[in-house]
Amino acid sequence: MKRAAPCKVNLALDILGRREDGYHDMRMVMQTVSLCDMVSLEEAESGFLLESDFVPAGKVTLEQQAAEAFFAEIGRPMPGLRVRLDKRTPAYAGLGGGSADVAALLRILRERYAPDLPEKILERIGFSVGSDMPFCVRGGTALAEGRGEVLTDLPPLPDCFLVLCKPDFGIPTGSLFARVDGGELRCRPDIDGMQKALTEGDLDGVAARLGNVFEQVLPPEYGEVFAIRKRLRELGALNAAMSGSGPTVFGLFREEETAGVAAEALGRQYAQTYLARPLTRTDVWRN
Repeated sequence: MKRAAPCKVNLALDILGRREDGYHDMRMVMQTVSLCDMVSLEEAESGFLLESDFVPAGKVTLEQQAAEAFFAEIGRPMPGLRVRLDKRTPAYAGLGGGSADVAALLRILRERYAPDLPEKILERIGFSVGSDMPFCVRGGTALAEGRGEVLTDLPPLPDCFLVLCKPDFGIPTGSLFARVDGGELRCRPDIDGMQKALTEGDLDGVAARLGNVFEQVLPPEYGEVFAIRKRLRELGALNAAMSGSGPTVFGLFREEETAGVAAEALGRQYAQTYLARPLTRTDVWRN
């Protein structure tokens, strides 16, 4: 069985504060997009084998943790499994690519072994592995609160095109959270206004409210994020913002032709540049 693992962008990302458990309370508008990996599953004689160029040495992978949690939930021994990841989404990019892979695996496991298992249970299994997992399991457009596990479906992002561009460096997520904890955020994204714009099908209203508080605490050495954001606007994006903890920047475009020209122009400088479309929840579960 093979399924797509579409990644996400954060149309809006706010951090409300640090929790007693060490995590942070978040408020985000999250959107699935068509840039994706492919996840394949077949049974094996025994054990769990993950075939990928990104397998961490000496660690139990998130995919194995999720599979073990899935079979514990349905009350049956885990069979031997061979999972193959064909990667296209860049790693450590703020796009939730790893979470999307695990979510796709969980959807495959549900379809094959427990088709009557409620989606909410699948989201809960995902949350036991990572904070982005519940949304990546669900897909579409949603308000995410708590650590990311409290989800409210939102009307879909109006038809548009996205150009995603990742510069050739990563940003440690923990260091950005530490900078947020040690400072004061000057402004916050208008998430309520974005929900209203989505309800009204107002793409311009959504674009005007793109925002990510992590941008306020980026150290100077990551200034290229702002250069890419500016360049996307110059190339015709309605607006642009960093996704997650970065460093990927995405721009929203109304017209495919304009987006294609922008992707081609940025691609000459940044190899990890992609043209994508927003996906609905139905798209995610169908692919």
